[in-house]
Amino acid sequence: MSCDPARLQRTQAGVMVSGIRQVLLDIEGTTCPVSFVAGTLFPYASRAMGEFLAREAPAREEVRRLLEAVHEAWRQDPDPEAKALLERNPLDSAAYLRWLIEQDRKLPPLKELQGLVWRAGYDSGELVAPLFDDVAENLRGWRQQGLGLSVYSSGSVTAQQLLYQHSRAGDLRGLFQHWFDTRTGPKQSSSSYSTIASALKAEPREVLFVSDSAAECRAAQAAGMAVLFSDREGNPQRDPQEFTAITSFDEVSFSSSETWG
Repeated sequence: MSCDPARLQRTQAGVMVSGIRQVLLDIEGTTCPVSFVAGTLFPYASRAMGEFLAREAPAREEVRRLLEAVHEAWRQDPDPEAKALLERNPLDSAAYLRWLIEQDRKLPPLKELQGLVWRAGYDSGELVAPLFDDVAENLRGWRQQGLGLSVYSSGSVTAQQLLYQHSRAGDLRGLFQHWFDTRTGPKQSSSSYSTIASALKAEPREVLFVSDSAAECRAAQAAGMAVLFSDREGNPQRDPQEFTAITSFDEVSFSSSETWG
């Protein structure tokens, strides 16, 4: 299934989008700079993980459960480096977690633990999310038009909500109706977007997905969604390939007659 290109019309002011009820947004490279995630959040989690586990695991069932899942994944990890870590010190979960962060692995229990570590950093004021300047105002405007807003990110739902709660533009969590992470499915699989459309109680053609990944855009388009490629300064992938690109949410306009409450 392919997106009807008539729903996206390039104008002098940007892109006019019609027939859309729901906007589904990626985070990294779309609403927040890649540098914050790669240069701040990941190093913070790596640095703080050992102390966090030592402090929280004895007292919190949630943390112990996640650590059990990490250990199981570690025992089954075929990577030679992971096996070597396990042989050297099978009890040092923090070392394996730091290695996973360096490898940018998408292991679900790692993502959950990162979210818990980041919560402590946000609560202390050490972490504040620097959203792109055009994001907050446009999100508020889109909601006022009656569009539904949702998030789909490889980071856990906990991490997503923390980022929008502790943004430089204030707490924006109330603007979003749904939060999706990779428990829904891989971001490069079209079936994930079909599942999301069902959860939104919308037809895929009524959903606009915005991402900085052409592979994700392609998967969403294959499910029937309209897509825009986010070409932000500093993004590692800036080739939109066959997709319509935007550099700011200021470029996006929605046909008011086509929106729903």
